[in-house]
Amino acid sequence: MTTRRDFLRKGGLGIASLALGSSLDIYSKTVSGILKEEKYVCLRPELSKRHFTSKAVEETIVKIKKKIKDPKLAWMFENCYPNTLDTTVNFKMEGNKPDTFVLTGDINAMWLRDSSAQVWPYLSLVNKDPQLKLLLEGVIRRQTKCILIDPYANAFNEGPTGSEWGSDLTTMKPELHERKWEIDSLCFPIRLAYNYWKKTSDSSVFDSSWQQAMRLVLKTFKEQQRKNSLGPYKFQRITEKQLDTLSNEGYGAPVKPVGLIVSSFRPSDDASMFGFLIPSNLFAVTSLKQLAEISRKVNMDTAFASECEALADEVMTAINKYAIINHPEYGKIYAFEVDGYGGTLLMDDANAPSLLSLPYLDCILASDEIYQNTRKFVWSNDNPYFFKGKVAEGIGGPHVGLEMIWPLSIIMKALTSTDDAEIRECVRTLCDTDANTGFMHESFNKDDSMKFTRKWFAWVNTLFGELIVKLDEENKLHLLS
Repeated sequence: MTTRRDFLRKGGLGIASLALGSSLDIYSKTVSGILKEEKYVCLRPELSKRHFTSKAVEETIVKIKKKIKDPKLAWMFENCYPNTLDTTVNFKMEGNKPDTFVLTGDINAMWLRDSSAQVWPYLSLVNKDPQLKLLLEGVIRRQTKCILIDPYANAFNEGPTGSEWGSDLTTMKPELHERKWEIDSLCFPIRLAYNYWKKTSDSSVFDSSWQQAMRLVLKTFKEQQRKNSLGPYKFQRITEKQLDTLSNEGYGAPVKPVGLIVSSFRPSDDASMFGFLIPSNLFAVTSLKQLAEISRKVNMDTAFASECEALADEVMTAINKYAIINHPEYGKIYAFEVDGYGGTLLMDDANAPSLLSLPYLDCILASDEIYQNTRKFVWSNDNPYFFKGKVAEGIGGPHVGLEMIWPLSIIMKALTSTDDAEIRECVRTLCDTDANTGFMHESFNKDDSMKFTRKWFAWVNTLFGELIVKLDEENKLHLLS
């Protein structure tokens, strides 16, 4: 069966003229012998059709757009930054509490990872807009409900509607869209809630339901250390795609219980090769420390906080022992995956958490020597999923395939860079590879950016907006000239 997602990833809507229609093409024409560029027309939905409108976001768009001298970049920022609010959020009040369901874009489901990342760029504005604050609170409360339904699931329906993946050989429930166990699915909601609390001082989201969900998080992490057994989770799918199912009757490749946490799947929703996915384990360490702080300062639960801190320390100790590799060219670097037996995978994938994104997710300082060595490795031909072609260079991954660069990796390179020339080059590349659509995409071909996947991918659109806002806050918009 060819699903909508498969169709998009195979390029079914890859050519810009098919994806968005000729009316959105930006082109030049000659008038009286003078080359004249058409105006960049805003591609946002008309006001009445937007899912949510924030006064603070609209003011930010107006303010920053005026400062961007490049008309195409200004146009892309206006299209991309509000894309999550414009097209993917379903906000409502349930009783006196907000509830926000966030679509990932062209797939009618909510990923715990994507939904957190999609609204993250608006967090800095919540104290300027009470409705926006309610929206984010609603995301946190919806994610709490999702975790309570099943901490092993990565994507959820808005209700108990069932899924095209209902036949997967795992414990499916009608509320689940997909049940791929990924560590980061539990980390991203903690990141969002922790930083929401830090920004707003609103601790009301850490109620009894939240505390129950977080106990499930800790329980799940410990189960997937696999110290005493393989644990309750297994997954198989009838598919021709190797990375869409797990070997060994659904448990995946063997791992040695050394203190690390198994992530059966990566943030790309692809099966891991060696089980212990290092970027996600580092993310878990950060999340457990944040959870401990919440538990100690808000819920006054010092016992639970200590449990979280003990697990964070155990995982970090194992990372230092098993995941730092001496590379003959780059020195000490982080492996992408290990199995505890000595098996090591050296690569990086564009999806976050990635090795490249570690400082962005507060997992490590950008100045850290091992990170800097790792950064040089992942942005080089020694990373098997780094691609350099006629139009761009960047990181992709096996999810879409060879020679396909993900804009997400280019944005993440800029977000974690302190080099103005590097940032400028990243932004220029993003501007030049949008296939004249005014939006970001999941991936594009390294030699021809008109060949792309997913015309509507809200996470990367909003992340691009976040990058531009960050440059404004750092007084670096001159880099966009």
